[in-house]
Amino acid sequence: MKKPLLGLTLTELQDIVLQLGMPKFTGKQIAQWIYEKHVRAIDDMTNISKKHRSLLEQDYMIGCSEPEESMRSVDGTVKYLFKTLNGAFVETVYIPDGERATLCVSCQVGCKMNCMFCQTGKQGFSGHLTVTDILNQIYSVENWDKLTNIVYMGQGEPFDNYDNVIKSLDIMIADYGWGWSPRRITVSTVGLRKNLKCFLDDSDCHLAISLHSPFHEQRLSLMPAEKQFEIADIIELLKKYDWSHQRRVTFEYILFGGKNDSLSHCKELVSLLSGLECRVNLIKWHKIPGVDLNEVDEDNMIHFRDYLNNHGITCTIRASRGQDIFAACGLLSTKKQMENYED
Repeated sequence: MKKPLLGLTLTELQDIVLQLGMPKFTGKQIAQWIYEKHVRAIDDMTNISKKHRSLLEQDYMIGCSEPEESMRSVDGTVKYLFKTLNGAFVETVYIPDGERATLCVSCQVGCKMNCMFCQTGKQGFSGHLTVTDILNQIYSVENWDKLTNIVYMGQGEPFDNYDNVIKSLDIMIADYGWGWSPRRITVSTVGLRKNLKCFLDDSDCHLAISLHSPFHEQRLSLMPAEKQFEIADIIELLKKYDWSHQRRVTFEYILFGGKNDSLSHCKELVSLLSGLECRVNLIKWHKIPGVDLNEVDEDNMIHFRDYLNNHGITCTIRASRGQDIFAACGLLSTKKQMENYED
């Protein structure tokens, strides 16, 4: 099988062309054709000689592929189904909002974290996405040139696939790559401590932490990762970093009716987050089969937000998008599609 060029750094591209006997500057030309001009075939790189293009094509390909399917919501949200290089499937969500257009990308096929409330976790874990697979979701999505923000909030735990995720981020912000500002990119995690610390030291991208309960036992019942990565320890780590300037930390908090939406939860959140420059993003839960949790009352959600804001914690409610096409938070799963394709 030919090897993909999409997902390679400038240094890696330069090494390839030198090994093939081409001038080193050809590596930069390839990077420009891929990351600036979004070509879909090596033969489209017209300022590279035909001889060199033919040589490249013997062992390499761009590595991009169009979505297998797409579904459009009544609110304009679009969910795409992508096939990975090894034949698995992942979902990607495009969310237009006025002048803002956000793409929610996946980093794994399924997920190991098995959070109680998440459909992706019910799918189980099938494998990591390569850098090519991650970037192809951006490269090949419709209206890629209109994107203003990228969030790593799709299928999978980004810090469980850390090396590929961080490399994809590096290419996105590099001068030879897409040249994005780190402030346009947010990576979400349950809080895998070792790679969380690496991310804090290595990246200027925004961070989102899945919190969902300030109480250890209750968070553990919702999120098995709490056993190894306690939220209290994560927050103590975060307090060692400066969040007052460009980089931002947000806590994602899915509200479940009668479960984690009480006044005591509000008070404990205020106590837990005290001294940390952050914001809380409240998310409405959408029912999935076989999970004994309830959707929150709208008024209770507003009271929860207002309490936090009135006690010094910036809090917002995330608008729910794409629920009718199962593209909203926690609903992504390709288990059914994988079974259909296998049949």
